[in-house]
Amino acid sequence: ARPLPPPPLRLPRPELRRSAAQPPAPSRRGPGRVGMSGPGRKAREALQDRDRLGSLPGRGGFGRVYSGTRLSDGALVAIKCVPRDRIRHWGELPDGALAPQEIVLLDKVSSGCGGIIQLLEGVELPNSFLLVLERPERCQELSGFLAERRFLPEEEARGLFRQVLEAVWHCTSCGVLHRDIKPENILLDLATGQLKLIDFGCGAFLQDTAYTQFARTLSYSPPEWIHHQRYHGEAATVWSLGLLLYQLVLGKHPFRRAAGILLQLTGGFWFLSSECQNVIRRCLSMQPLDRPSLEDLFNDPWLQG
Repeated sequence: ARPLPPPPLRLPRPELRRSAAQPPAPSRRGPGRVGMSGPGRKAREALQDRDRLGSLPGRGGFGRVYSGTRLSDGALVAIKCVPRDRIRHWGELPDGALAPQEIVLLDKVSSGCGGIIQLLEGVELPNSFLLVLERPERCQELSGFLAERRFLPEEEARGLFRQVLEAVWHCTSCGVLHRDIKPENILLDLATGQLKLIDFGCGAFLQDTAYTQFARTLSYSPPEWIHHQRYHGEAATVWSLGLLLYQLVLGKHPFRRAAGILLQLTGGFWFLSSECQNVIRRCLSMQPLDRPSLEDLFNDPWLQG
């Protein structure tokens, strides 16, 4: 097996413009950091001067998501509106600005990895926050793609799974845990085949100690959460990755109800290679310590094939 690749480089990205709602504050942030605009009517008007709001394509975990167009260059964007009263956790951007934790987490991971949706700007309004995000011209949630295809050939599934694994590795190298990895939170660029991890609304900062809060989709919870109401970040992430791979190659969730998570995974995928079956079984081990680490997954023979 080839050795584990080094963590992705933190590449700089272009400086983002601040809203005309307020002059730029003395900044402590380096090049490429996310700017926060607002709050108030001028911030909203400034956004409307730059972006044209379109139809409503979907919902994020904690807000509505609209399509939009950046008027300066015609670039497509997605605009996620999160009501202020639904924001559970706050954080601090490098320039000292207080922002929803989702914005802070995206700011940490948006640079240096094409497999994560890019945050272009955050806008503060009186009753909500707007996240202006990149949007591929032709894209589809992985859940919709799988609904059309039912399941994927093993070779195709391996390529997509490897992309998600690389994005997750980048997040952890930046100290961020996504916590809600599922097909609905993965965007597929239909023109390039590139996947992008989206919706960090359930995300958290990576920690060595156990997490005791669970805000994501219950059917994706690891068995240790159901048993003990606690889980460790990497082990729970690997469990989610195992569920994702299962869905890619079989087209369905292995556990229809949360109670089924406590049952050891049995057969039903004999037509897959033994290497692929082994990855699924190891990721979905009932005991967290029996699951592979992210590094082990990177170096697994099936992923290196």
